[in-house]
Amino acid sequence: MFRRILIANRGEIAVRIIRACRQLGITSIAVYSDADADSMHVALADESICIGPAVSTNSYLHIPGIIAAAEICDAHAIHPGYGFLSENAQFAQICQDCNIGFIGPSPEAISQSGDKSVCRDIVKAAGVPVVPGSKGLIDTAEEAITIAKEIGYPVLVKASAGGGGKGMRIAHNDASLVSAFNVATAEAEANFGDGSMYLEKFVENARHIEVQILADQHGKVVPFGERECSIQRRHQKLIEESPSSAISSSTRTKMLKAAVKVAKATNYSNAGTVEFLYDNDTANFYFIEFNARIQVEHPVTEEVTQKDLVAEQIRIASGEPLGYSAVKPRGHSIEVRINAEDPDKDFQPSPGLLTSLYLPGGPGVRVDTHIRAGYRVPMYYDSLLAKVIVWGETREQAIERIAGACDEFRVEGISTTAGFCAKLLRSGRFRRGDITVNFVEEFLQKIN
Repeated sequence: MFRRILIANRGEIAVRIIRACRQLGITSIAVYSDADADSMHVALADESICIGPAVSTNSYLHIPGIIAAAEICDAHAIHPGYGFLSENAQFAQICQDCNIGFIGPSPEAISQSGDKSVCRDIVKAAGVPVVPGSKGLIDTAEEAITIAKEIGYPVLVKASAGGGGKGMRIAHNDASLVSAFNVATAEAEANFGDGSMYLEKFVENARHIEVQILADQHGKVVPFGERECSIQRRHQKLIEESPSSAISSSTRTKMLKAAVKVAKATNYSNAGTVEFLYDNDTANFYFIEFNARIQVEHPVTEEVTQKDLVAEQIRIASGEPLGYSAVKPRGHSIEVRINAEDPDKDFQPSPGLLTSLYLPGGPGVRVDTHIRAGYRVPMYYDSLLAKVIVWGETREQAIERIAGACDEFRVEGISTTAGFCAKLLRSGRFRRGDITVNFVEEFLQKIN
């Protein structure tokens, strides 16, 4: 087991990793930018070191600075969390070359899963269904139009690199496809330094379902059930739950088996998430991508399985085998992401001084956060403030708990999405489980 772990991240995920380290008796080392000097992850870590100015390219994304910090602090391993350098194959390779453990998959596995076009081909060869689309990368809008006419509109232009909904645009005809291709390419180049694009058929009445897997370094892959992630705005997830109310037991079995195939086909180890589109009209599912990291929404899986996924990541990276071959989820869990955004102003970011804070509590309620009263939310990073997670015996009980918890989540000084998410949770469609990836846009059209 590693004895000293540097956490190459910030915010709530850094706090989450520190807590896992503490449970395992591991010394945690926080890195921070100038803007995060008074952040909770710095205060909670056993040790901390400043790695640069506020701008992430000069701090949390600056590989030489991260490696130098690890060597100065004698870190035995680095946990990248999610975002930032978590799916950077070059960073994982440099850690390996410097004899620093990387708590994540191998550089080769990151490269395969990170290039969505390459991963799609590997998965298809393994016998897992994929969304109809281009056979490889597309270079021009004209080429995209040719393929779109073959598979039929609407289509989705997607960046081959990166994630988080960036570099993705829907097109319903030739003219909109030209615009979508150009905008998505520019966005991908700006965010990932790679404008490579491919094309998929857009499944209109679809759900976004993902399967959490853990894979050790000895060939064992264990699926941890599915998460429903259809409640999204602009491809950014807002609410997640486990299990999905739409998936039958037979479909679930097929989906879990498909996820295991994906992990084995990419020779994967550590925590990963296999994402699928589920067609409500046909009950068919299709592979869309493989995320080579811990997910923001991992707590809902932890709640229904009672497994500490971050601690398991650390054990796997240190070479320990998984001590089980299957897990049996129990009950229902829902997570709401609370962002520093103003829903009344088209969800524009709301950084600033958080003058007061009241967090929810009660049976089955968990809050993962890095904020406190007096904390100044910086403008430089992701707007995520907290994740409110509940567990219930049934979905109905979980909905009541999470809606009440959103009501209790109160801050002053900035705007948040807590109230908006409470409205989503109390809507008749959500309660019935009648949801698709278009749910939030349709909800906004109805109330505006």
